[in-house]
This record gives sequence, structure tokens and C-alpha cells, in this order.
Amino acid sequence: MESLIRGGTRWKRFAVVMVPSVAATAAIGVALGQGALAASFSVSGQQFKVAAQDLQGEGFVQYGALDIQHGGKPVPVAVSAFDSATITGLCQSVVVPTPIGDVTLKLGAGNGGKKVEAKNLYIDLDQLDADAEFTDINIGVAAGDTEQGPGIKAGDKTDPGSFAQEARKAHLTGVQQTAWATSAGTFKLSGLSMSVKMGSGQKLECF
Repeated sequence: MESLIRGGTRWKRFAVVMVPSVAATAAIGVALGQGALAASFSVSGQQFKVAAQDLQGEGFVQYGALDIQHGGKPVPVAVSAFDSATITGLCQSVVVPTPIGDVTLKLGAGNGGKKVEAKNLYIDLDQLDADAEFTDINIGVAAGDTEQGPGIKAGDKTDPGSFAQEARKAHLTGVQQTAWATSAGTFKLSGLSMSVKMGSGQKLECF
């Protein structure tokens, strides 16, 4: 992870991160109470963890890009994109340093027989562990010539002629990844839960 400096600047960052998250979660709770949720969102600017028990994706493409982080620091990532995805056991966690110690924000959904559904899903990652099965895979295609997936994300810094791979279907289990950004056209988070706890580490984070 990027070097973290404790002090007033990080405390302001903590407030900026946490207040919108709590407000957004309240809005999500209302939507879930009405039985449906379709929302666009993105999470970026700091490395975080994403885990899933099972991900079934349609229209998969993966290519290299540069994420431009807060302060203009470029970070090389592999972008995994899906036309649509159904996820079981989704978890996202981020650790925010504050003057009183680390605080872990953790979100979970798609448990207890429920599913998370996403369309036009993009995950900018720099590490991935999973068991994967691909259907009709095409390896070594140029990023600008792929026929599967939602295409290169608008604003991504990438070479259209660079290496990419694609598949009609992708099935991943036991997913553990570190990412810099996640975005989706729509996300339906069934059974959403959120926790904010002091500390960090494997017991508080997704893994």
C-alpha cells in the first residue's frame, strides 16, 4: 500500500471517506427495504480488498491500464471487466488511518442464499487469487480489438494495441484481490451489511 502519514490531513480524509459512505448506506437500506436497488458507484483513491465466494460473469475482458491516483501518482493495474456478473459472498474492505488508529470499513452482500448482480462491471486490480474457468477464451488479442466484454473503460490510460484476453464466460471461485477502483453501471446489492471498527488485519478485513 502507499505510505500513510498520520495527522490532520489523514483525519480530513477519514471524514471525507466515512460521511458519504454512511449516507450512501442509509440510502441503500431504504432501497433494499423497497425490494430493489440499481445504483452507479465507484471506489478509488486508495487500495482496498475485494473477496467473493463465487463470481459468474458473462462477456469478460481483461487488459492493462494505468490508474491515476490522488496526487497524480500512476499505478499499473489489470482491468477485469464483465458485461454482467452474479456474485455470491461479496466482501469489500478498506483501512483508513486516523490520529486515533486504523479504522476498517467493511461491506458485505450476497449471503444467505442471496445474490449480487452487476452490469458493466470494472475492477482495477493489482493482485488476484482464485480458481478460474473460462469458456471460449481468446488470449493475446489486442486491447482495442476485443469482441467480448463492455470494452475499454472511458478515461482509462491504456494502449489499444497492448495485450488483452477475453472470454464469453468466466467462472471464478474463492476470489481474493486487492484493487484500486471498482465501478459498475448498475449494482444490485442483496442483503447488504456494513461495519466500521477500530483496527485492521485479517480478522477485520475481507482477508
